[in-house]
Amino acid sequence: MSIPTSKTELLGAIAERFAKLDSALDSVPSEIADEKSMEGHAKGTMMSANNLVSYLIGWNELVLKWLDEDDSGQVVEFPEVGYQWNELGALAQKFYADYSGHSFNENRRRLTAVKESLVAEISKRTDEELYGSPWHRKWTKGRMIQFNSSSPYENARGRVRKWLRSKAG
Repeated sequence: MSIPTSKTELLGAIAERFAKLDSALDSVPSEIADEKSMEGHAKGTMMSANNLVSYLIGWNELVLKWLDEDDSGQVVEFPEVGYQWNELGALAQKFYADYSGHSFNENRRRLTAVKESLVAEISKRTDEELYGSPWHRKWTKGRMIQFNSSSPYENARGRVRKWLRSKAG
């Protein structure tokens, strides 16, 4: 799929990639969902399928926070208060911890809910707002949303499928 350049394409990419991710997550046996045997987001770390879902929740919630701050006229601190772009491994670890008290199935429900909230926020916006001008550095709002929703969904699907193949022997 090509890089979205309109609201319609962005919503389509999110829907398509989330559906494929959700299908891959359906294949994860709940008894191994918390097993830390998948390569983590920070070099030299391992994570579980549940951590991966937590990571996606964290990024989707962060995008919603950015949009809310922008809508209310606040200065958005990218990527997150206390983190720089070169510290995304540490931010991933924070996301794992933030949702560690929830089961894999609870986190999957939470991910679906936050994705739906993101879709609702995108749906309220125009192509001009999403793609008409840079928002962060050279990136438009639509591109920043895509970087942190549909692209990670696709990446996560690949990670889950590779991990499941390794578990199968």
